[in-house]
Amino acid sequence: MTRELVVLGTASQVPTRTRNHNGYLLRWDGDGLLFDPGEGTQRQLIHAGVAASAVTRICLTHVHGDHCFGLPGVLSRMVLDGVAHPVHLHYPASGDDVVRALVSLATPGLDLRLHPHGSAGEVADGLTVEPLAHRVETYGYRLREPDGRSLVPARLIAAGIRGPDVGRLQRDGSVGGVRLGDVSVPRPGQSVAVVMDTGECDGARALADGVDLLLVESTFADDDAALAAQYRHLTAGQAGALGASVRAAGTVVLTHFSSRYPDVGPLVKQARVRAEGRHVVAAADLDRFGLPRRRAVARGDA
Repeated sequence: MTRELVVLGTASQVPTRTRNHNGYLLRWDGDGLLFDPGEGTQRQLIHAGVAASAVTRICLTHVHGDHCFGLPGVLSRMVLDGVAHPVHLHYPASGDDVVRALVSLATPGLDLRLHPHGSAGEVADGLTVEPLAHRVETYGYRLREPDGRSLVPARLIAAGIRGPDVGRLQRDGSVGGVRLGDVSVPRPGQSVAVVMDTGECDGARALADGVDLLLVESTFADDDAALAAQYRHLTAGQAGALGASVRAAGTVVLTHFSSRYPDVGPLVKQARVRAEGRHVVAAADLDRFGLPRRRAVARGDA
């Protein structure tokens, strides 16, 4: 199954000739989580070759326009395309009036289910939120699959487990006295965090801790730290420091760039200085980032 981040837009408050407003689609097996659809997201989905029907869940970090003004267009497109499955919309509870106004502009006919939240915790199966430090109520999101186990072929052979018994072992936990733990090794579940508009805070650190892919705002260069503090945003160096807690084989994807930086190369360099060797890249509109292959903790005698 596909697991990838499709970047639809990377601008902050002001779009540019090369950067659309925010928009990020996380393909997660059979689900599609659309984060912060700013203006133009419907068109960016077309450019990315992604059908609106791929969206099963929409997650707003907050209700500033560059993070949500594309919502009516996306919803209307889903109606036009005949999307029949339920679409779940998550957002901060204090933004309820704004969200309902935006939703009211969309063409009716979609099974849209609203899920406001007002505190940290799980908002859907495997999807949690943490409060961030911005000028309005803002939450970051973290999606994580449960830990699992990877079968070791040599151990299966030695235990005489083959054919349909392999499936029964995975389903029931034991077959003929052989336990799943006897023929497998732990495999940590994959995880992705989305950290948008925020200053440095505990919530951002909790979201980023140990994830495989961190999508993080990098609005300002380190030289503009005073502006970042004024508007409650991260500098590139602060984003890199946050990325230092990502898994060693993971990726830190910088986005949400101020229009004052036509070239974000210097921001990437500043982030890498504080990222402690993590893989740091700057997102560009329509980029795609696949998650790394899931690996067991130890290969044993595989």
